[in-house]
Amino acid sequence: MFENTVAKRIYNLQTESAFKILAKAKAMETEGRSIIHLEIGQPDFQTPRNIIDAAYKAINDGYTGYSPTPGYPEVREVIAEYAAKYKGVRTNRDEVVIVPGGKPVMFFTMLMLVNPGDEVLYPNPSFPIYESCINFAGGVPVPIPLTAENDFRIDIDVFKKAVTDKTKLVILNSPSNPTGGVLEKEDILAIAEVLRDRPDILILSDEVYDRLIFEGKAFSIASLPEFKDRTIILDSLSKTYAMTGWRLGYGIMHPDLAKHMEMLMVNSNSCSTAFIQIATIEALTGPQDSAEKMRAAFKERRDWLIEALNAIPGIRCCMPKGAFYAFPDIASFGLKSEEFASRLLEEAGVAAAGGTSFGAYGEGYLRLSYANSLENLKIAVDRIEKFTKTL
Repeated sequence: MFENTVAKRIYNLQTESAFKILAKAKAMETEGRSIIHLEIGQPDFQTPRNIIDAAYKAINDGYTGYSPTPGYPEVREVIAEYAAKYKGVRTNRDEVVIVPGGKPVMFFTMLMLVNPGDEVLYPNPSFPIYESCINFAGGVPVPIPLTAENDFRIDIDVFKKAVTDKTKLVILNSPSNPTGGVLEKEDILAIAEVLRDRPDILILSDEVYDRLIFEGKAFSIASLPEFKDRTIILDSLSKTYAMTGWRLGYGIMHPDLAKHMEMLMVNSNSCSTAFIQIATIEALTGPQDSAEKMRAAFKERRDWLIEALNAIPGIRCCMPKGAFYAFPDIASFGLKSEEFASRLLEEAGVAAAGGTSFGAYGEGYLRLSYANSLENLKIAVDRIEKFTKTL
């Protein structure tokens, strides 16, 4: 109706397909269908009780109004201390900007750094909002293919060839959504070596899943002294603490960049919710038992699921080293990823996301979120196996 009225830039945005699949699956459930939900990246655990209690207390203590745009100083200080402990990044509150969820850091980074025609290197397949935000800012998305043969790590030779005089920003994501791949320390060091003599190129390091690594530990490029000021760290409480609906994320960056991000915040959101910020202090400094139990549960599910998927004729699946996603290869069945996912939902009652929901290089794959119970995963695998026998 408004095709000739709406600004053309709005058509550069793309949706996050998992939410569309979720809506369709929920509609099918209202019709009486049994659906196993493996489409959405949301922990199936409740937010830890100590965090909920801290939020209640904060509300009763009057934290229901505006806060400073970049966040309360004491909360930003806690985030800085957390980054030093878990990321090995020495920072301070002046380098922290609190935002409502992780996505604003992606969006604001593109608006802040990318001019029309600037090239942005990003992994593919990857979180679809990267490419969406690049396009909205007028940048040129330059995909770096991730392959199963390389455990969905960045191929340094491919990366090196992709860097040009027009490169403005590089996006790193480890552990990865949708593949569960993890960049090893040697990968980060190799990427740093390629970029060492290009100080004009900045890095957006998406570390939302870095507490969900099953072997080894995370390594942030911002922990390298010469790259700290060139890196914007993106993180949130959503996955580690089962707080997806709380919408609390943050960026860590050079103070000069933080001032620009603060300006974008004041022009869009004003500030993040006050009582949730106070609860963040409890999340980051309180007992970490619940976070560790969730990680252990995800690992148990991963171990079972990958073995079960690889036992199905025609399916091959790498062992994801982090996050809570499996990314099985279903190309042998001769269906495009989106058709496979659509028929799997309609015919077998398993909701999953087709690989191309995460970029062109996701063709031939399916993303399964194992943020669901082991019991439901077993039902899902049984249904998947029966479905593949009909193809």
